Amino acid sequence: MAIDGASTIAMAPKLRFACTTLMPPSPVVAAATFAVAAVLLPELGLADEGGTSFWIPGSYGSMAAVPPPPGWSLTIVNEYNAATAGGDVAAAREITIGRLSSAVTVNLNANYKSSLDTFSINPTYAFATPIFGGTLELGATASVAATTVGINGTLTVAAGPFVAVREGSISSSIFGIGDVQPTAQLYWNSGVNNWTTYLTGGIPVGTYNSSSLANIGIGHGAVDGGAGYTFYDPKSGREFSVVTGLTYNLVNTSTDYQSGIDWHLDWGLSQTLTKAISVGAVGYAYDQITGDSGAGDHLGAFESRVFGIGPQVGYTVAAGSLQANLNLKAYWEFEAAHRPSGWNAWATLTLSPNAPAPGKPVLVK
Repeated sequence: MAIDGASTIAMAPKLRFACTTLMPPSPVVAAATFAVAAVLLPELGLADEGGTSFWIPGSYGSMAAVPPPPGWSLTIVNEYNAATAGGDVAAAREITIGRLSSAVTVNLNANYKSSLDTFSINPTYAFATPIFGGTLELGATASVAATTVGINGTLTVAAGPFVAVREGSISSSIFGIGDVQPTAQLYWNSGVNNWTTYLTGGIPVGTYNSSSLANIGIGHGAVDGGAGYTFYDPKSGREFSVVTGLTYNLVNTSTDYQSGIDWHLDWGLSQTLTKAISVGAVGYAYDQITGDSGAGDHLGAFESRVFGIGPQVGYTVAAGSLQANLNLKAYWEFEAAHRPSGWNAWATLTLSPNAPAPGKPVLVK
């Protein structure tokens, strides 16, 4: 994802922290309906610490619950994200990397910008022998990414009769590996109806440093589970999918911070135009349903939220025993709270055994 050309300047509400000294810059029910100043503040966190969640909204899309053909498949994804945020996010990020500490009043007028370009690979294997009457698929996702984060603005700190105003900017760029994400997923089919349930998690081996403004890994483990449903009628070419889930975040031992439980819902709809081409729309909802906690959390619940919607197009071609599907989709985000937001674009190439039903599009999941 890349930085968007627009910037936002927002005045955050006054926040009160405990600090002592000013320091140097620092989702199986028919698919259960479904992230400045080089001067700021330490150990505050953000809803989903630093505004970054384990779950990436948009991870699922059309054909999400349609059973895959038996055998090996490979999915390659390039995701590009550009986001901006106001003073609350900027403050939380700077606090996490360490800046201030006694009871002070902070008034922040700042601009937060981030860009993230991620390349991931996801090999999976679908078993031909039914498990619990369905198709079991196992896989794991590994990734590399480059990210840049920047904050600039004005910070006003008041402690008793003393008031200090600081202006400045900080930025950080990094290239590294992401956390590994193993996944187990079961699929069932009955005519035009398809169901799925999944369990996944994050193994925190990605590039991460609690004192760095920019990171690739999130610094802690997580477990996520959910369910989904797809209606797909090959005769009409119409399809609709929805997947929902919950994320439980483990403690980040580097910051003594535990993000709350997150709920997410991804959906996609598509219409086949030709044997190879389909078009449609995608969207997501993301909401933190419990507050953050831990010794490193001094902002309280600070719960995050964001919604996204956009177009998609798919192209499928079969060559012998293999089928290739290229899916392009993009989301524009809105109604964000305590989380950076903007737009993101996905290019997904899936290579799989040729589907039993000729001409059936297999859009990205």
